[in-house]
Amino acid sequence: MKTRSAIRGSRRAGGAKKSHAAENAAPQNGAKRWAQRRASGVIILEALPLAREKWLTHGFSTRSGGASRLVDPYARSKQPEAVLNLGFSEWDERSRVEQNRRRFQKALDAEAMALVALSQIHSDIIHVIDHAPEQPLQGDALITATPGLLIAVQTADCIPILLADPEHRVVAAIHAGWRGTLKRIAEKTVGRMRMFFGTRPEKIISAVGPGIGRCCYEVGPEVAKEFGSQFENARDWFDGPYDALASGEDPNPLPWLTMMPPGHQPPPPSVQLDLHAANRAILESAGVAAKNISVSDLCTSCRTDLLFSYRREKITGRLMAAIGIRG
Repeated sequence: MKTRSAIRGSRRAGGAKKSHAAENAAPQNGAKRWAQRRASGVIILEALPLAREKWLTHGFSTRSGGASRLVDPYARSKQPEAVLNLGFSEWDERSRVEQNRRRFQKALDAEAMALVALSQIHSDIIHVIDHAPEQPLQGDALITATPGLLIAVQTADCIPILLADPEHRVVAAIHAGWRGTLKRIAEKTVGRMRMFFGTRPEKIISAVGPGIGRCCYEVGPEVAKEFGSQFENARDWFDGPYDALASGEDPNPLPWLTMMPPGHQPPPPSVQLDLHAANRAILESAGVAAKNISVSDLCTSCRTDLLFSYRREKITGRLMAAIGIRG
């Protein structure tokens, strides 16, 4: 039985058991833009502007309802958790991941579609495909105008982005970590859609899915410097001493003044990066209309009751964001 509801977020206390309310929560900014639906025993997050396009199917997976068995090595209880891991991992059995993928596709009403995922490498490599390759392609974005292909990216903190061109019936799936964001992979994907299919950026519908939030994503001076060198408005995406770090100032120029023994100097300051805001700005700079961009405010690190977070959990599963054209 399929159900759909508007969804709101709540933060999970560390180690707390999942409540029914938490299991059914989702993005706070999603009262109008995001929803969840339960199908085939799993919870799917969806952007409502995309859900209204009946020529396509799409969805962002969540954590529960799978065949995989994940044990938290830091928890007191070693009772395995049943999770919907959609990425092939050392800790998981391939047969269980394949079962999870079938369940995910069924929840998207895409059982007959060919699932196409990538071997992701944190790059700006984009593939335009018209058939399912025999082996996963290396790269971080897929574009297709071919019905029957369900293109997907995997994440566990990075930002998943789905694009749809309703005029020419073209779709794209993008994996944007900080390196892909720095390389403007979302903007380049829009450019590739224009080049191959005549897509008009202002007509694109975009969904920027769950990922690690500004609240939790600490990065060092090297990341701040990189963003400062590439984006004029990068400061808007950081909290903390961004100006000092981006300018290359040494946070501890005279460590001997701290009067601490060798090896005990204070760590360099960090800043917090908002990848959701950065990718929204990049999409807008590519010509995508702000009104057509739906951004989830779900943080994977805060919401490990609902999602996977590599940074918080280390040993964890992989989420999947998928989109495809119905046959």
